[in-house]
Amino acid sequence: MKEFTEKVLQKARDLGASYADVRIVRSDNESINVKNGKVDALASSTNYGFGVRVIVNGSWGFASSFTVTDEEADKVVREAVSIARASSRLKKEDVKLTPVEPAEGHFESEWKIDPFDVPLEDKINLLLDADKIMRQQPEVKLSESVMRFWKTDKTFASTEGSYIEQVKTESGAGISATAIESGEMQRRSYPSSKGGEYATAGYEFVEHWDFPAHAEDTAKEAAELLKAPLCPSGVKDLVLDGDMLRLQVHESCGHPIELDRVFGTESSFAGTSFLTTDKLGSFRYGSDIVNIVADATAPGGLGSFFFDDEGVPAQCIDIVKNGIFSGYLSSRETAAQMGWDKSGGAMRADGWGRIPIIRMTNVNLLPGDWTFDEIIKDTKDGIYMATVKSWSIDDKRLNFQFGTEIAWEIKDGSLGRMFKNPTYTGITPLFWGGCDAIAGQKEWQMWGTPNCGKGEPMQMAHVGHGVAPSRFKNVQVGLIE
Repeated sequence: MKEFTEKVLQKARDLGASYADVRIVRSDNESINVKNGKVDALASSTNYGFGVRVIVNGSWGFASSFTVTDEEADKVVREAVSIARASSRLKKEDVKLTPVEPAEGHFESEWKIDPFDVPLEDKINLLLDADKIMRQQPEVKLSESVMRFWKTDKTFASTEGSYIEQVKTESGAGISATAIESGEMQRRSYPSSKGGEYATAGYEFVEHWDFPAHAEDTAKEAAELLKAPLCPSGVKDLVLDGDMLRLQVHESCGHPIELDRVFGTESSFAGTSFLTTDKLGSFRYGSDIVNIVADATAPGGLGSFFFDDEGVPAQCIDIVKNGIFSGYLSSRETAAQMGWDKSGGAMRADGWGRIPIIRMTNVNLLPGDWTFDEIIKDTKDGIYMATVKSWSIDDKRLNFQFGTEIAWEIKDGSLGRMFKNPTYTGITPLFWGGCDAIAGQKEWQMWGTPNCGKGEPMQMAHVGHGVAPSRFKNVQVGLIE
């Protein structure tokens, strides 16, 4: 591959590029879906190709191909250069990049069991076993189980001297039971909703969740929700479990800190951000106990890597420190626009055929010093909500409304009645300003989101969020009365 990348980069230089990089990406994917006792879908694919970015006359150009040959590389480089020259006619100013130290090496994520070596029959049988247990609950009319695995082999090289090989293995799975009775439907998922839970790990991560052992309780809760009362409306203290809190972090903390959104280059589709640059370093984002980082180095995080798609090493960046807004997710170009001396290393593409854009890494709420039990015992009148069901947030990431699969009443320090169809609403800085209790390291967990959408054409990123159960004061639950 090194000989191929050198030819690509030299061709770009010969055609007038002041900068060029090339990414060669091979992605192996496998997915298994089981529904109501049968294998509903089974897919295995390999995707291979390369993409070239260039700067010519101060403007970007990009082109790509699934044919990795010297002849095709010549065509792709010429196309990227041609696009850059055309773009330069309309530029307002030249592209400027912060410096990066050239890097070279081979890096692989850690795993104990290669998921692609596990017999397909074993994977299917594990899902079928959980599926069978869920369907023993009479009210469960739809049982679903899913597994997904990715192995991504990426080579990056640039005219600045970097040559980096990275191999990343990701695994995950989940189950869900949908109970239906008298025209009503309720769903419970384990260990999280929307397709399960994922990590940068091997098949051992799937085994960790022990799906057959949790299938019965998952199905029973779905059935119990059919008879549960509606979640009441009012201003309550709100306790969120990890799965729901990670979505809250994702939507109200992760997206607004993307600097391309702040500068307006994503406004046509993904929106902008309320976290304008004048707020950096002074804006009260949350209470004093709220500390958030963007950590691409976190072990097992779905948003972890060794180098981003600009050859910038993975880093841990302060986003909120003691409640004060302190940092952004950045690229080499946006960091230069801010006058910084280096990028935060957040540029990634979802494949060889897409240009890198700023993406979340692992945006984590750091642990506090409570336990979950202490939070519940300290709550006089509240609601405990668990597992993502729905979400809605405006294009500045300011006003939101979220729903969960299930909730429980908290009265005088004890969990009580189960509630169905719970929702809550808020305004981002007011909501985080009300955070007064965060559980500690023992209950802190890294959650994975493999389907974060952004960009035109749409790109799907794998990102992570480490959180522990937390409490928020005076939150509007249910309908606004």
